[in-house]
Amino acid sequence: MSSQPTLSASALPTPPAHRKVVTEVTGVFSLPWQIARDEGLFAAEGVEVEFRQAPSSIETRFPATDLDYIEDHRLVPALAGHTELEAKKVDVYRACEWGQVRRSQDSGHGRIISKRSAVVSQAIFSAPGSRFTHPQTLANERVAVRFHHGSHYAALQSLEGFLKPEEIRLVHLSHVDGYEAVRRGDIAAVTLMEPWITLAEKEGFQRIIETHYQGSEIASPDVDPETWAAVHRAVKVATDRLKADKKKYLHYLIAALPEQYRDLISEDDFHLPRLLFVDPAPYDEKEFQQTYDWLVGWGLIAPDSDFTDLVDNRVRAAA
Repeated sequence: MSSQPTLSASALPTPPAHRKVVTEVTGVFSLPWQIARDEGLFAAEGVEVEFRQAPSSIETRFPATDLDYIEDHRLVPALAGHTELEAKKVDVYRACEWGQVRRSQDSGHGRIISKRSAVVSQAIFSAPGSRFTHPQTLANERVAVRFHHGSHYAALQSLEGFLKPEEIRLVHLSHVDGYEAVRRGDIAAVTLMEPWITLAEKEGFQRIIETHYQGSEIASPDVDPETWAAVHRAVKVATDRLKADKKKYLHYLIAALPEQYRDLISEDDFHLPRLLFVDPAPYDEKEFQQTYDWLVGWGLIAPDSDFTDLVDNRVRAAA
């Protein structure tokens, strides 16, 4: 009886390393990631991705008629909405370019590792029929944002071309509180991104000014270049699918709204050209410096860091 040949231990195939990434899920920012998860693209790359809901930096906690308006951004920690990476409960999260530069400076170990896929829009809205119809009408008027988030920085960059710095008056509120305060006429305007923009337009709010802006990913040093390259490839494929048929994936955005608003809009209400997505890419030093200098000019970051302190382009390192 002949025996079957046996393989030596050195000849046996090496099983793939178990690679897992825990990430925050944050609405439109995470749409390509959600597609990559649900359509098996991460699995095809041999990466397990676990999603955790991002904790908000500010809850809807105030009585509707007794809002506590915070007007000093220094009273709100830049890391307040992204504490889980600092606690080593998540490995990566995505947010606006400006905020990520600040958070990378404040973080104990997180660094910017690439630009994100979502090129998000922020728009400033006033109530239906309000006298606030263009940027100059907002001089010395309260505009709701979330400090150290895209709404904060986008509002400043949108308004500084029309108003003096001392005329720009931002207040820190949750999306729900800001939206409803504007509806009641308690404040002049609120800065919103999708799917809130679609909701505001459906309800007749007046769009005063709108801008797109770049964002980036922050990760812990535990996310190695090879794992991140695999994530990058999966997100790129998901981004291609999203660009080919945006409407197919709008249900994710509607589901991101608080429950009381979800039935007020449908997929047909979205302006699809507003939803822009690009391939994730390394964060360029020139882009960084322009953003960093602007943050320093507004007193939003300490002037003692440079590109090599805050950025670790792991996509480029794995290429």
